[in-house]
Amino acid sequence: MNILWDFDGTLFDTYPVYTNIFSQVLGETVDKREIYGKLKISYSHAIHFYDISSEQEEEIKKLKKNISPEDMKPFNGVEGILNFANKNVIVTHKSREGVVGILKYYGWDKYFVDMVTIDDGFPRKPNPSAYKHLHEKYRIDLAIGDRELDLLPAKELGISTCIFQNQTDIADYQLQDYTEFFNTNIPERLNM
Repeated sequence: MNILWDFDGTLFDTYPVYTNIFSQVLGETVDKREIYGKLKISYSHAIHFYDISSEQEEEIKKLKKNISPEDMKPFNGVEGILNFANKNVIVTHKSREGVVGILKYYGWDKYFVDMVTIDDGFPRKPNPSAYKHLHEKYRIDLAIGDRELDLLPAKELGISTCIFQNQTDIADYQLQDYTEFFNTNIPERLNM
């Protein structure tokens, strides 16, 4: 089985760190649960929703540079799936340097044969170009993401989809915890 992964909120629980950064910039009067929800839709959605000024956005970028890999915790059970898959690839809006740094910190760079990052020049999700590029190279069986925009490109290409810690009607599968993966019919159905 070849799996395409989103990064933030799918492989690593990064939203709490980003929520804290936004809270720092916006002030304590803005509810952190609301910030988390807006970020879960998308980073750009949160920027627009809170009408973030260019100065505030620069402050967010500075604070993001101070995030260490140990602040980005992998989700429980992910490594078992990475190890199970024949090939794993990533499509993310993060920088390659950031992704590789976190993967190396956890010793997970060995699990990934390829990735498309914001640095590679592909249009942002939900445009399917990056997915198509990786699907043509690796024949992807499953795309896993935590947001609908992570699944839409896969659906367009006929790739099975799994939503993580979220709900959407377009997902073929839903997981709240990766430890459930091997108790579902996902591995059997996709290895047929």
